[in-house]
Amino acid sequence: MTKISSLRQSQRDAGVSVSGQGMDRRIEKKTPLGRKLMYGGAGVLALLFAWWLVTTLLGGRSLSINSERIAVSEVTVGTFEDFVPLRGRLVPRSTVYLDAVEGGRVDSVLVEDGTVVEAGDPIVVLSNTNLQLEVLGREAAVTEQLNFMRTLELQLEQNRLSHKRNLVEIDYQITRLTRSIERQQELAAKDRVSQSTIDELQDELNYYRNRREVTLESQATDARLQEAQLRQLRAAGAQLDTSLALERKNLDDLNVRAPVPGKLSGFSVEVGESIVRGGRLGQIVDPDTYQLNVRIDEFYLGRVDIGQTAVATHNGRDLELRTAKIYPQVNEGQFEVDMMFDEEPAGLRRGQTLQLRLTLGDNTDAVLIPNGSFYQETGGNWVFVVSPNGAEAIRRTVRLGRRNTDFIEVLDGLEPGEQVITSPYTSYVGMDRLMLDSE
Repeated sequence: MTKISSLRQSQRDAGVSVSGQGMDRRIEKKTPLGRKLMYGGAGVLALLFAWWLVTTLLGGRSLSINSERIAVSEVTVGTFEDFVPLRGRLVPRSTVYLDAVEGGRVDSVLVEDGTVVEAGDPIVVLSNTNLQLEVLGREAAVTEQLNFMRTLELQLEQNRLSHKRNLVEIDYQITRLTRSIERQQELAAKDRVSQSTIDELQDELNYYRNRREVTLESQATDARLQEAQLRQLRAAGAQLDTSLALERKNLDDLNVRAPVPGKLSGFSVEVGESIVRGGRLGQIVDPDTYQLNVRIDEFYLGRVDIGQTAVATHNGRDLELRTAKIYPQVNEGQFEVDMMFDEEPAGLRRGQTLQLRLTLGDNTDAVLIPNGSFYQETGGNWVFVVSPNGAEAIRRTVRLGRRNTDFIEVLDGLEPGEQVITSPYTSYVGMDRLMLDSE
Protein backbone atom coordinates (compact mmCIF):
# COMPACT_ATOMS: atom_id res chain seq x y z
CA MET A 1 0.00 0.00 0.00
CA THR A 2 2.94 2.29 0.64
CA LYS A 3 4.30 1.68 -2.83
CA ILE A 4 0.95 2.37 -4.47
CA SER A 5 0.56 5.59 -2.59
CA SER A 6 4.03 6.69 -3.60
CA LEU A 7 3.30 5.82 -7.23
CA ARG A 8 0.09 7.87 -7.25
CA GLN A 9 1.87 10.75 -5.72
CA SER A 10 4.58 10.65 -8.39
CA GLN A 11 1.94 10.50 -11.07
CA ARG A 12 0.21 13.62 -9.65
CA ASP A 13 3.52 15.39 -9.63
CA ALA A 14 4.06 14.45 -13.28
CA GLY A 15 0.62 15.66 -14.26
CA VAL A 16 -0.70 12.24 -14.98
CA SER A 17 -4.25 11.68 -14.00
CA VAL A 18 -4.76 9.12 -11.42
CA SER A 19 -7.42 6.55 -11.91
CA GLY A 20 -10.56 7.35 -9.92
CA GLN A 21 -9.59 10.98 -9.15
CA GLY A 22 -12.17 12.44 -11.46
CA MET A 23 -14.97 10.75 -9.61
CA ASP A 24 -14.11 12.21 -6.10
CA ARG A 25 -15.66 15.67 -5.11
CA ARG A 26 -16.40 17.50 -1.84
CA ILE A 27 -20.07 17.62 -0.71
CA GLU A 28 -21.12 20.91 1.17
CA LYS A 29 -23.28 20.47 4.36
CA LYS A 30 -26.63 22.32 4.17
CA THR A 31 -28.10 24.20 7.24
CA PRO A 32 -31.60 22.97 8.25
CA LEU A 33 -34.54 25.38 7.63
CA GLY A 34 -35.71 25.25 11.29
CA ARG A 35 -32.34 26.35 12.51
CA LYS A 36 -32.36 29.27 10.08
CA LEU A 37 -35.76 30.35 11.38
CA MET A 38 -34.53 30.07 14.95
CA TYR A 39 -31.51 32.22 14.18
CA GLY A 40 -33.74 34.78 12.47
CA GLY A 41 -36.16 34.92 15.38
CA ALA A 42 -33.31 35.37 17.84
CA GLY A 43 -32.03 38.25 15.77
CA VAL A 44 -35.46 39.92 15.72
CA LEU A 45 -35.80 39.52 19.48
CA ALA A 46 -32.37 41.01 19.95
CA LEU A 47 -33.34 44.01 17.83
CA LEU A 48 -36.63 44.44 19.75
CA PHE A 49 -34.80 44.25 23.08
CA ALA A 50 -32.27 46.81 21.91
CA TRP A 51 -35.12 49.10 20.78
CA TRP A 52 -36.94 48.69 24.14
CA LEU A 53 -33.75 49.33 26.06
CA VAL A 54 -33.02 52.49 24.11
CA THR A 55 -36.58 53.82 24.44
CA THR A 56 -36.66 53.00 28.16
CA LEU A 57 -33.40 54.77 28.85
CA LEU A 58 -34.30 57.77 26.75
CA GLY A 59 -38.06 58.16 27.09
CA GLY A 60 -39.36 55.78 29.84
CA ARG A 61 -42.39 53.55 29.47
CA SER A 62 -44.77 54.57 26.73
CA LEU A 63 -48.21 53.63 25.46
CA SER A 64 -50.08 54.39 22.24
CA ILE A 65 -53.63 55.63 22.74
CA ASN A 66 -56.37 57.07 20.56
CA SER A 67 -56.35 60.85 20.92
CA GLU A 68 -60.10 60.98 20.33
CA ARG A 69 -60.75 59.05 23.56
CA ILE A 70 -59.07 61.55 25.87
CA ALA A 71 -59.92 65.09 27.01
CA VAL A 72 -57.27 67.73 26.45
CA SER A 73 -57.57 71.12 28.17
CA GLU A 74 -55.54 74.32 27.97
CA VAL A 75 -53.73 75.95 30.87
CA THR A 76 -55.17 79.45 31.28
CA VAL A 77 -54.95 82.51 33.53
CA GLY A 78 -58.13 83.61 35.28
CA THR A 79 -59.91 84.33 38.56
CA PHE A 80 -60.07 81.42 40.97
CA GLU A 81 -63.26 81.33 43.06
CA ASP A 82 -62.42 79.53 46.30
CA PHE A 83 -65.65 77.67 47.10
CA VAL A 84 -66.89 74.12 47.41
CA PRO A 85 -70.37 72.95 46.32
CA LEU A 86 -72.25 71.03 48.99
CA ARG A 87 -75.59 69.46 49.73
CA GLY A 88 -77.18 69.93 53.14
CA ARG A 89 -80.15 68.47 54.97
CA LEU A 90 -82.55 70.55 57.07
CA VAL A 91 -82.69 69.51 60.73
CA PRO A 92 -84.34 71.26 63.71
CA ARG A 93 -82.12 73.75 65.44
CA SER A 94 -83.26 72.62 68.88
CA THR A 95 -83.85 68.95 69.74
CA VAL A 96 -84.68 67.58 73.20
CA TYR A 97 -84.68 63.81 73.57
CA LEU A 98 -87.53 62.22 75.48
CA ASP A 99 -86.24 59.28 77.56
CA ALA A 100 -87.96 57.17 80.20
CA VAL A 101 -86.47 58.04 83.59
CA GLU A 102 -87.95 54.84 85.02
CA GLY A 103 -88.81 51.71 83.09
CA GLY A 104 -92.24 50.17 83.03
CA ARG A 105 -95.20 48.95 81.03
CA VAL A 106 -97.12 51.40 78.84
CA ASP A 107 -100.57 51.84 80.34
CA SER A 108 -101.84 54.60 78.06
CA VAL A 109 -100.63 56.82 75.22
CA LEU A 110 -102.04 60.33 75.49
CA VAL A 111 -100.72 62.02 72.30
CA GLU A 112 -99.75 61.01 68.77
CA ASP A 113 -96.51 61.47 66.90
CA GLY A 114 -96.29 64.93 65.31
CA THR A 115 -98.42 66.64 67.98
CA VAL A 116 -97.35 70.10 69.13
CA VAL A 117 -97.10 69.98 72.94
CA GLU A 118 -96.46 72.47 75.70
CA ALA A 119 -94.04 72.05 78.58
CA GLY A 120 -95.61 69.76 81.21
CA ASP A 121 -98.18 68.17 78.93
CA PRO A 122 -98.64 64.44 79.72
CA ILE A 123 -97.51 62.17 76.90
CA VAL A 124 -97.56 58.57 78.13
CA VAL A 125 -98.35 56.78 81.42
CA LEU A 126 -96.20 53.86 82.58
CA SER A 127 -96.76 51.38 85.42
CA ASN A 128 -94.09 49.65 87.48
CA THR A 129 -95.33 47.57 90.44
CA ASN A 130 -91.84 46.80 91.73
CA LEU A 131 -90.95 50.48 91.77
CA GLN A 132 -94.18 51.36 93.56
CA LEU A 133 -93.54 48.75 96.28
CA GLU A 134 -89.92 49.87 96.58
CA VAL A 135 -90.97 53.50 97.02
CA LEU A 136 -93.55 52.55 99.65
CA GLY A 137 -90.92 50.57 101.57
CA ARG A 138 -88.47 53.44 101.45
CA GLU A 139 -91.15 55.88 102.57
CA ALA A 140 -91.81 53.71 105.61
CA ALA A 141 -88.09 53.48 106.42
CA VAL A 142 -87.60 57.21 106.03
CA THR A 143 -90.65 57.96 108.15
CA GLU A 144 -89.32 55.68 110.90
CA GLN A 145 -85.94 57.40 110.89
CA LEU A 146 -87.58 60.81 110.95
CA ASN A 147 -89.71 59.78 113.93
CA PHE A 148 -86.60 58.51 115.73
CA MET A 149 -84.83 61.82 115.18
CA ARG A 150 -87.85 63.74 116.38
CA THR A 151 -87.79 61.65 119.59
CA LEU A 152 -84.11 62.41 120.15
CA GLU A 153 -84.76 66.06 119.55
CA LEU A 154 -87.57 65.99 122.11
CA GLN A 155 -85.31 64.30 124.67
CA LEU A 156 -82.64 66.90 124.18
CA GLU A 157 -85.16 69.67 124.67
CA GLN A 158 -86.49 68.02 127.82
CA ASN A 159 -82.94 67.75 129.18
CA ARG A 160 -82.42 71.46 128.55
CA LEU A 161 -85.64 72.31 130.39
CA SER A 162 -84.59 70.06 133.30
CA HIS A 163 -81.36 72.03 133.70
CA LYS A 164 -83.36 75.22 133.64
CA ARG A 165 -85.73 73.98 136.34
CA ASN A 166 -82.76 72.99 138.52
CA LEU A 167 -81.29 76.47 138.22
CA VAL A 168 -84.62 78.02 139.15
CA GLU A 169 -84.83 75.79 142.23
CA ILE A 170 -81.19 76.53 143.23
CA ASP A 171 -81.67 80.27 142.83
CA TYR A 172 -84.79 80.09 144.99
CA GLN A 173 -82.93 78.25 147.78
CA ILE A 174 -80.01 80.69 147.66
CA THR A 175 -82.39 83.64 147.95
CA ARG A 176 -84.33 82.00 150.80
CA LEU A 177 -81.18 81.06 152.74
CA THR A 178 -79.61 84.47 152.27
CA ARG A 179 -82.66 86.17 153.78
CA SER A 180 -82.88 83.64 156.63
CA ILE A 181 -79.25 84.18 157.58
CA GLU A 182 -79.74 87.91 157.65
CA ARG A 183 -82.68 87.54 160.06
CA GLN A 184 -80.83 85.04 162.23
CA GLN A 185 -77.84 87.33 162.49
CA GLU A 186 -80.11 90.11 163.78
CA LEU A 187 -81.49 87.75 166.43
CA ALA A 188 -78.00 86.50 167.32
CA ALA A 189 -76.97 90.07 168.03
CA LYS A 190 -79.67 90.07 170.74
CA ASP A 191 -78.58 86.60 171.94
CA ARG A 192 -81.85 85.04 170.88
CA VAL A 193 -80.33 82.57 168.38
CA SER A 194 -77.29 80.39 168.77
CA GLN A 195 -74.36 80.68 166.44
CA SER A 196 -74.68 77.04 165.41
CA THR A 197 -78.02 77.76 163.76
CA ILE A 198 -76.46 80.50 161.67
CA ASP A 199 -73.54 78.21 160.75
CA GLU A 200 -75.92 75.50 159.54
CA LEU A 201 -77.79 77.99 157.38
CA GLN A 202 -74.49 79.32 155.99
CA ASP A 203 -73.32 75.80 155.09
CA GLU A 204 -76.57 75.11 153.31
CA LEU A 205 -76.23 78.39 151.40
CA ASN A 206 -72.66 77.50 150.34
CA TYR A 207 -73.91 74.10 149.14
CA TYR A 208 -76.53 75.66 146.88
CA ARG A 209 -74.04 78.21 145.55
CA ASN A 210 -71.57 75.43 144.65
CA ARG A 211 -74.37 73.38 143.18
CA ARG A 212 -75.41 76.35 141.06
CA GLU A 213 -71.89 76.66 139.61
CA VAL A 214 -71.80 72.95 138.78
CA THR A 215 -75.28 73.12 137.27
CA LEU A 216 -74.31 76.12 135.12
CA GLU A 217 -71.19 74.31 133.91
CA SER A 218 -73.18 71.18 133.16
CA GLN A 219 -75.84 73.23 131.41
CA ALA A 220 -73.23 74.96 129.21
CA THR A 221 -71.61 71.64 128.27
CA ASP A 222 -74.94 69.99 127.53
CA ALA A 223 -76.10 73.02 125.56
CA ARG A 224 -72.96 72.92 123.40
CA LEU A 225 -73.25 69.19 122.74
CA GLN A 226 -77.01 69.40 122.23
CA GLU A 227 -76.64 72.20 119.69
CA ALA A 228 -74.11 70.17 117.66
CA GLN A 229 -76.28 67.07 117.87
CA LEU A 230 -79.36 69.01 116.85
CA ARG A 231 -77.54 70.41 113.81
CA GLN A 232 -76.56 66.89 112.78
CA LEU A 233 -80.08 65.62 113.31
CA ARG A 234 -81.59 68.47 111.31
CA ALA A 235 -79.10 67.87 108.45
CA ALA A 236 -79.85 64.15 108.49
CA GLY A 237 -83.56 64.91 108.56
CA ALA A 238 -83.21 67.23 105.57
CA GLN A 239 -81.34 64.52 103.65
CA LEU A 240 -84.04 62.00 104.46
CA ASP A 241 -86.72 64.44 103.36
CA THR A 242 -84.82 65.00 100.10
CA SER A 243 -84.43 61.25 99.60
CA LEU A 244 -88.12 60.74 100.18
CA ALA A 245 -88.96 63.53 97.72
CA LEU A 246 -86.71 61.90 95.10
CA GLU A 247 -88.38 58.55 95.60
CA ARG A 248 -91.77 60.15 95.14
CA LYS A 249 -90.49 61.98 92.06
CA ASN A 250 -89.25 58.69 90.57
CA LEU A 251 -92.73 57.32 91.08
CA ASP A 252 -94.20 60.42 89.48
CA ASP A 253 -91.80 60.03 86.50
CA LEU A 254 -93.88 57.08 85.39
CA ASN A 255 -96.19 59.80 84.08
CA VAL A 256 -94.00 61.02 81.22
CA ARG A 257 -94.46 64.73 80.45
CA ALA A 258 -93.07 67.07 77.81
CA PRO A 259 -89.98 68.83 79.22
CA VAL A 260 -90.13 71.72 76.72
CA PRO A 261 -92.65 73.05 74.21
CA GLY A 262 -92.30 71.83 70.64
CA LYS A 263 -93.30 69.17 68.15
CA LEU A 264 -93.25 65.52 69.20
CA SER A 265 -91.20 63.46 66.76
CA GLY A 266 -90.07 59.85 66.51
CA PHE A 267 -92.75 58.78 69.01
CA SER A 268 -93.96 55.25 68.30
CA VAL A 269 -94.82 53.46 71.58
CA GLU A 270 -97.85 51.21 71.94
CA VAL A 271 -100.04 50.24 74.91
CA GLY A 272 -98.65 47.13 76.63
CA GLU A 273 -95.10 47.73 75.40
CA SER A 274 -92.32 47.38 77.96
CA ILE A 275 -89.96 50.36 78.19
CA VAL A 276 -86.55 49.90 79.81
CA ARG A 277 -85.11 52.49 82.16
CA GLY A 278 -83.51 55.25 80.08
CA GLY A 279 -85.19 53.98 76.90
CA ARG A 280 -85.71 56.48 74.09
CA LEU A 281 -89.40 57.34 73.61
CA GLY A 282 -88.98 60.09 71.03
CA GLN A 283 -87.84 63.67 70.78
CA ILE A 284 -89.28 67.15 70.89
CA VAL A 285 -88.06 69.57 68.23
CA ASP A 286 -88.58 73.24 67.57
CA PRO A 287 -90.96 73.28 64.58
CA ASP A 288 -90.15 76.86 63.55
CA THR A 289 -86.33 77.05 63.46
CA TYR A 290 -83.97 74.96 61.34
CA GLN A 291 -80.30 74.53 60.64
CA LEU A 292 -78.48 72.86 57.76
CA ASN A 293 -76.44 69.71 58.43
CA VAL A 294 -73.76 69.35 55.77
CA ARG A 295 -71.29 66.54 55.05
CA ILE A 296 -67.96 67.69 53.58
CA ASP A 297 -65.05 65.73 52.13
CA GLU A 298 -62.20 65.32 54.62
CA PHE A 299 -59.89 67.05 52.09
CA TYR A 300 -61.38 70.37 53.29
CA LEU A 301 -61.22 69.64 57.05
CA GLY A 302 -58.32 72.04 57.60
CA ARG A 303 -59.93 74.81 55.55
CA VAL A 304 -63.41 74.95 57.11
CA ASP A 305 -63.75 77.27 60.09
CA ILE A 306 -66.46 78.75 62.32
CA GLY A 307 -68.14 81.80 60.80
CA GLN A 308 -67.47 81.03 57.12
CA THR A 309 -70.34 82.06 54.85
CA ALA A 310 -72.33 79.96 52.40
CA VAL A 311 -75.20 80.59 50.01
CA ALA A 312 -78.09 78.18 49.43
CA THR A 313 -80.80 78.53 46.80
CA HIS A 314 -84.47 77.88 47.61
CA ASN A 315 -87.37 78.78 45.30
CA GLY A 316 -85.14 81.15 43.33
CA ARG A 317 -84.00 82.98 46.46
CA ASP A 318 -80.48 83.04 47.88
CA LEU A 319 -80.30 82.14 51.58
CA GLU A 320 -77.28 83.30 53.58
CA LEU A 321 -75.79 80.84 56.06
CA ARG A 322 -72.83 80.75 58.44
CA THR A 323 -70.84 77.83 59.82
CA ALA A 324 -71.87 77.38 63.46
CA LYS A 325 -70.41 74.04 64.53
CA ILE A 326 -67.80 71.64 63.14
CA TYR A 327 -67.70 67.95 64.05
CA PRO A 328 -64.04 66.86 63.60
CA GLN A 329 -64.85 63.14 63.54
CA VAL A 330 -64.33 61.70 60.04
CA ASN A 331 -66.67 58.92 58.92
CA GLU A 332 -66.40 57.33 55.47
CA GLY A 333 -64.10 60.12 54.32
CA GLN A 334 -66.43 62.95 55.37
CA PHE A 335 -67.01 65.21 58.38
CA GLU A 336 -70.17 67.10 59.42
CA VAL A 337 -70.85 70.82 59.79
CA ASP A 338 -73.91 72.65 61.17
CA MET A 339 -74.85 75.91 59.43
CA MET A 340 -77.27 78.56 60.68
CA PHE A 341 -79.49 80.79 58.53
CA ASP A 342 -78.97 84.52 58.89
CA GLU A 343 -82.75 84.92 58.40
CA GLU A 344 -85.11 82.03 59.07
CA PRO A 345 -86.66 81.17 55.66
CA ALA A 346 -90.30 80.22 55.22
CA GLY A 347 -91.65 77.15 53.48
CA LEU A 348 -88.95 74.73 54.61
CA ARG A 349 -89.60 71.27 56.01
CA ARG A 350 -87.53 68.93 58.11
CA GLY A 351 -85.45 66.51 56.03
CA GLN A 352 -85.48 68.72 52.94
CA THR A 353 -82.15 69.04 51.12
CA LEU A 354 -80.62 72.23 49.71
CA GLN A 355 -77.72 72.88 47.36
CA LEU A 356 -75.21 75.43 48.65
CA ARG A 357 -71.79 76.92 47.97
CA LEU A 358 -69.42 77.28 50.92
CA THR A 359 -66.89 80.08 50.48
CA LEU A 360 -63.43 79.04 51.72
CA GLY A 361 -61.40 82.14 50.74
CA ASP A 362 -61.21 85.28 48.64
CA ASN A 363 -61.17 85.26 44.83
CA THR A 364 -57.64 85.54 43.38
CA ASP A 365 -55.97 85.63 39.94
CA ALA A 366 -54.15 82.37 39.23
CA VAL A 367 -52.97 79.92 36.57
CA LEU A 368 -55.80 77.43 36.10
CA ILE A 369 -56.53 74.07 34.55
CA PRO A 370 -60.04 72.58 34.30
CA ASN A 371 -60.96 70.18 37.09
CA GLY A 372 -61.04 66.60 35.84
CA SER A 373 -61.03 62.97 36.85
CA PHE A 374 -57.24 62.79 36.53
CA TYR A 375 -56.91 64.31 40.02
CA GLN A 376 -58.14 61.10 41.67
CA GLU A 377 -55.26 59.07 40.19
CA THR A 378 -52.45 61.62 40.54
CA GLY A 379 -53.42 63.45 43.72
CA GLY A 380 -52.37 66.66 41.93
CA ASN A 381 -48.70 65.62 41.89
CA TRP A 382 -48.24 65.06 38.13
CA VAL A 383 -50.05 65.37 34.78
CA PHE A 384 -49.56 64.41 31.13
CA VAL A 385 -48.57 67.47 29.09
CA VAL A 386 -49.25 67.33 25.33
CA SER A 387 -46.31 68.24 23.09
CA PRO A 388 -46.65 71.28 20.79
CA ASN A 389 -47.08 69.05 17.71
CA GLY A 390 -49.78 66.99 19.45
CA ALA A 391 -48.04 63.70 18.71
CA GLU A 392 -47.32 62.70 22.29
CA ALA A 393 -47.98 63.54 25.93
CA ILE A 394 -45.18 63.43 28.49
CA ARG A 395 -45.60 62.92 32.24
CA ARG A 396 -44.56 66.00 34.23
CA THR A 397 -44.35 66.67 37.95
CA VAL A 398 -46.49 69.65 38.98
CA ARG A 399 -47.72 71.33 42.15
CA LEU A 400 -51.45 72.04 42.31
CA GLY A 401 -53.27 74.04 44.97
CA ARG A 402 -56.89 74.83 45.65
CA ARG A 403 -59.70 73.45 43.54
CA ASN A 404 -63.40 73.92 43.03
CA THR A 405 -65.92 72.22 40.78
CA ASP A 406 -64.61 73.96 37.64
CA PHE A 407 -60.90 74.68 38.04
CA ILE A 408 -57.72 73.72 39.88
CA GLU A 409 -55.12 76.28 40.86
CA VAL A 410 -51.62 75.65 39.39
CA LEU A 411 -48.79 76.59 41.73
CA ASP A 412 -45.83 75.26 39.76
CA GLY A 413 -44.91 73.11 36.74
CA LEU A 414 -47.25 74.45 34.02
CA GLU A 415 -47.31 77.56 31.88
CA PRO A 416 -50.34 79.29 30.33
CA GLY A 417 -51.09 78.00 26.84
CA GLU A 418 -49.84 74.44 27.44
CA GLN A 419 -52.18 71.50 26.85
CA VAL A 420 -52.78 68.83 29.50
CA ILE A 421 -54.84 65.66 29.55
CA THR A 422 -57.66 66.03 32.10
CA SER A 423 -59.55 62.77 31.45
CA PRO A 424 -59.07 59.74 33.77
CA TYR A 425 -55.57 58.22 33.98
CA THR A 426 -56.74 54.81 35.14
CA SER A 427 -55.37 52.87 32.14
CA TYR A 428 -51.93 54.49 32.06
CA VAL A 429 -50.97 55.50 35.58
CA GLY A 430 -47.60 53.75 35.27
CA MET A 431 -46.70 55.28 31.89
CA ASP A 432 -44.16 58.06 31.29
CA ARG A 433 -45.11 58.88 27.69
CA LEU A 434 -48.32 58.58 25.69
CA MET A 435 -48.16 58.31 21.93
CA LEU A 436 -51.27 60.06 20.57
CA ASP A 437 -52.78 58.37 17.52
CA SER A 438 -55.85 59.72 15.75
CA GLU A 439 -56.83 56.28 14.43
